[in-house]
Amino acid sequence: MIDLYFWPTPNGHKASIMLEETGLEYRVHPVNILRGEQFRPSFLKLNPNNKIPVIVDRQGPGRRPYTVFESHTILQYLAEKTGKLLPKRPRERYDALQWLSFQVASVGPMFGQCGHFLGYAPHKIPYAMERYRNETLRLYGVMDRRLARNEYLAGRYSIADVATFPWIAVRWLHRIDIDEFPHVRRWYQAIERRPAVKRGMALLKQQEKIGSPDAVTREVFFGKTQLLQHVERPGKPAK
Repeated sequence: MIDLYFWPTPNGHKASIMLEETGLEYRVHPVNILRGEQFRPSFLKLNPNNKIPVIVDRQGPGRRPYTVFESHTILQYLAEKTGKLLPKRPRERYDALQWLSFQVASVGPMFGQCGHFLGYAPHKIPYAMERYRNETLRLYGVMDRRLARNEYLAGRYSIADVATFPWIAVRWLHRIDIDEFPHVRRWYQAIERRPAVKRGMALLKQQEKIGSPDAVTREVFFGKTQLLQHVERPGKPAK
C-alpha cells in the first residue's frame, strides 16, 4: 500500500498518474495547499520542504515504511519498484532520465514563473511577463522538435512523459496555444487518451484550479507564511 499526500497540481498529478500507470494500490490523503495544510507539523515530518506530493511506501526497502518526496524522485522510485516506465538498457534509461531532468530543471520552473507573472502577480511587470513567456515558448519549441522525430520524449513512453504531461495540461496557466506546436499537440493527445492518465488527472478534479486566489491563499503561496516556517523565532531556542 502506498499513501499519497496529494493536491491536484501539475507536480501532484505526476504521482497520481504514475501510481495509476504502475497499478500499485494507493490511498489518497488530500493536503489542501490553498489553506496552508502543507505547513502542519505532521506533514513537515514527511517533507520538511512543505511541498506535495509525498508518498509513504508501507513496503519500502527492507520491507519497512519509506517516505519519498520531490515528484521526480517519486517517479523514479515507483519505476524502479515496479520495473515500469524506466528502461533498463543504459542508453534508453539515460534518455528517459535526461528528459525527466529537462522537465524538472526547465519546464516546471519556467512554466510556473510564466503563469505567476501572467496571472497571479499583484502588479504587472512587463519585463518578467515577456521574459518567462518567451522562455516557455522556447521550451515548447525544444519539445516540438524532439517530438517531430520521436513518438515520446525518450523514444517510448516513460516517466519523462508522465512528468511533463501535467504541465502541458495547465495551458490556461501559461496561456500557450498548443496548435502552434503540432508535434507537442499530437503527443499530448496520445497521452491524454491513456486510461491511467485519465484516472490520475481526475483525482480531486473539483479542486484543481486556483483561479483568482483569495487573501488566505495569496498569503500562503506568495506571502511570508512559507518563510516563517523555516526561520527560528527570536527568543525561541533551536531544537
